[in-house]
Amino acid sequence: MKKMKSILVSALALAMSLSLAACGGGSAPSSSAAPAPASSGASSAPAESAPETASGEAEYAVILKVLSSQFWQSMQEGIQSEADKLGIKVDIYAANTEDDVEGQVTLLENAISKGYKAIGVAPISDVNLNNAIADATSKGIKIVDIDEKVNLQALAELGGACYAYVATDNVAVGNMGAKYLIEQIGGAGEVAIVEGKAGAVSGENRRDGAKAAFEEAGLTIVESQPADWDRTKAYDVTTNYITAHPDLKAIYCCNDTMAMGAQEAVEASGKDIKVCGTDGNEDAIQSVADGKLTATVAQDPAAVGAKGLQLMVEAVEKDAPMEPGADVPVHGIDAILINNSNASEFLK
Repeated sequence: MKKMKSILVSALALAMSLSLAACGGGSAPSSSAAPAPASSGASSAPAESAPETASGEAEYAVILKVLSSQFWQSMQEGIQSEADKLGIKVDIYAANTEDDVEGQVTLLENAISKGYKAIGVAPISDVNLNNAIADATSKGIKIVDIDEKVNLQALAELGGACYAYVATDNVAVGNMGAKYLIEQIGGAGEVAIVEGKAGAVSGENRRDGAKAAFEEAGLTIVESQPADWDRTKAYDVTTNYITAHPDLKAIYCCNDTMAMGAQEAVEASGKDIKVCGTDGNEDAIQSVADGKLTATVAQDPAAVGAKGLQLMVEAVEKDAPMEPGADVPVHGIDAILINNSNASEFLK
């Protein structure tokens, strides 16, 4: 009898253990990192590893650069809002930082293994995800390129393809910011550029757009150096600019995080140097409204993300062929210049 009682107790304990284990499982998170205030264009917030299974019954996934800056948080919100409108589920992942190339590759590889029908990618560089994209292509997964343009020639050589590319025209963004600075300094004087991370196509396009505007106006570009999207580095770079070029009149920065660092350096110098940033981050807009930062060229990351998801759905519904080397349609999202005349309209 004691033996039978012992068996029953053991069986009951095992059943309770299995029940608790089942209750411990939950749906996977929609992102690899919770949004956090950003200190730079390159996030340093930690990210969790990708979940073992796609959350819910999602057929779509998006791999972003990071989720700790306002720009990428806004894009995440735009993607999720569009998914809600379309009545679909989407999983959103992101790398630890904009230096976390291997981590982002792993996220995409994991997403491919989940069996999503379409995946949006915002690569850290123009080639870091190419091998994984080629693998997705071989498996019939539709890929939409978001924000950072993939090197399509290199991708085609690997057998990979993208259905579409959606982003702000970054050359036009840099051009717009520089032209406003030219107006503010009366069309004459020495100018400089604070670049993003070397090799980041979006930043290089902004730099090139600003450079073209300055050169067309006949201005002298005395410096153009990268600050890696980082506020502290931009402060140091700008301090060096001001020391080396006492007649400097204006600085275009390839993102707002660097612009805020540059503005701090300008204020510390006591000089009247105009600074324009890029992205339309809330702190930058507030600085413009306060009469500090001269302007920022605002992108609409929420609209970029929403359009990216729309194109992913379209590709799946059309069962669009993914042909390496084929022309990739470009979908541009307009930017807007924010200065002291309209900054209050953009503040929440």
